[in-house]
Amino acid sequence: MKGDRVEVVIDAGGSTRTYEIEATRAGRRVEVVHGRGVVEVTENTRGGTPVRTARFMSGRVLALVEHPAARPALDDDDEPVTPLRRSA
Repeated sequence: MKGDRVEVVIDAGGSTRTYEIEATRAGRRVEVVHGRGVVEVTENTRGGTPVRTARFMSGRVLALVEHPAARPALDDDDEPVTPLRRSA
């Protein structure tokens, strides 16, 4: 969703660097994949085509924070809530 973003903090030797990858248009999403010593953050279109990709060595990643876009609040119609049954 537009506005979703991922913030990645990297160890760059004696200092840290921060990278932000953001879904820049409506319908795009940001996906994070971990595997084989690599963290990959990709901005994808609705159809799944990657628009931009950032790859980081997982040993250098200090923090990875996902920031979802603000979602509109749902209306509370004060409808009765059906409690869930628990099995014994």
